[in-house]
Amino acid sequence: MTTHIEAGKGDYAETVLLPGDPQRAEWMAKTFLEAPRCVNRRRGALGFTGLFRGQPVSIQATGIGVSSFLIYAHELLDYYGARTLIRTGTCGGLSAEATLRSLVISQSARPENAENGQVFGLYDAEAGPDPALLVCALAKAAELGIDHHAGLTVCTDIFYHPEAHTRYAEARALGALAVDMETSALYRIAAHFGARALSLLTVVDNLVTGEQADYSERQALFTDMSRLALEIAGEGR
Repeated sequence: MTTHIEAGKGDYAETVLLPGDPQRAEWMAKTFLEAPRCVNRRRGALGFTGLFRGQPVSIQATGIGVSSFLIYAHELLDYYGARTLIRTGTCGGLSAEATLRSLVISQSARPENAENGQVFGLYDAEAGPDPALLVCALAKAAELGIDHHAGLTVCTDIFYHPEAHTRYAEARALGALAVDMETSALYRIAAHFGARALSLLTVVDNLVTGEQADYSERQALFTDMSRLALEIAGEGR
């Protein structure tokens, strides 16, 4: 076991889906996996391993934000032998195109610059997903008839910001479709370990239209995203 995960060696599959919410991790495992077993309960960050069409797949909750996300991603990659990480998260839409309840496939990601981002809204160099996973995701989403958009995601460490209505003007000018808190960290840590990564994000609110999905319906919103992630996991080995 590691500092934050109580599972033993071999308890995780090489492909791990990464929702932020532990309840979402449990729902995904019980809904889509054959014979799911809980391999981690430490700190309430639930982790599961089971089978999808006979192939092992794991699902691990990562919490909120870069700091929490990187702990779990690092330990999965460094200790448990994960080689493919697929984020199944939520995002805020930054374009009218990224409609409520649709899916954003993160084709690239920019984080707020560590030194200047919180003050000046600057974004550093882009990071991207594994090209083969991206191609597979786009093809599968079209095949399954999933309402989706592919493009730039910007990432922030701050959820509540005093200038929430104006702070993403530069991001929109860059053509960003959505904002989340973890995608850029996912792409960077996967590259560091020589692993593959892809971020799939369900739009739960839209900063342009002001629409917001109620938390009570959010699990139902994740069906398409979960199906797509598992299809990619099955084909992208």
